[in-house]
Amino acid sequence: MLLGTWVIIQTYFDRSWKTVSLRSWLGEGPARRGCPAPRHECGNRKSCPSDHFAFRLISGAANLVGPSICFNDQILMSNVKNNIGRGLNIALVNGSTGQLLKTGTFDMYSGDIKLLETFLTEIKTGTIVLTATFDDPATKMTDTVRTLFTELGSSFVGNLGFRDNWVFLGAKGLSAKSPFEEHIKNNKETNKYDGWPELLELEGCAPRKVD
Repeated sequence: MLLGTWVIIQTYFDRSWKTVSLRSWLGEGPARRGCPAPRHECGNRKSCPSDHFAFRLISGAANLVGPSICFNDQILMSNVKNNIGRGLNIALVNGSTGQLLKTGTFDMYSGDIKLLETFLTEIKTGTIVLTATFDDPATKMTDTVRTLFTELGSSFVGNLGFRDNWVFLGAKGLSAKSPFEEHIKNNKETNKYDGWPELLELEGCAPRKVD
């Protein structure tokens, strides 16, 4: 059974965990008010069941602050690790063990889209895919890439446009849409930054793949 309990999402995933705010990133909360908060994996607000992996995805902020990907309490991609870049930042993880398999950055403004197509095509069944955008995720986007992400469980990749922000956790072999996804459009009327929307932050618990 591929990804086992992926369909049992509502029990362990509270949509209130998702934010599009800098407040939690800057540390506002109980600890600031003098009441120390317990430390959860990936710095999340809640702990995950033992048969789930904690994750946290943060998109880039404009073209200045890069994205961050945490999975199973390990930072996989970030500015500090110096392994992120403009466009799409993707980490592949073993869905059973949580072990990092591969990371990749793909320049979606002036890069070679064939590199991304190959990267996505070679993903093996049972692999968890974590994606966070930085700056521009869509100028080089093709129908082929959109289809590949849709097959991984994305609902929003079809609408991804120039300088949008997007965070997504999916998997190869899903039979349904992933609930772990956020998208915000680049809109000059609502953008938080000059020319870019607010960053996105998504945290939760991803079910462990059961063979």
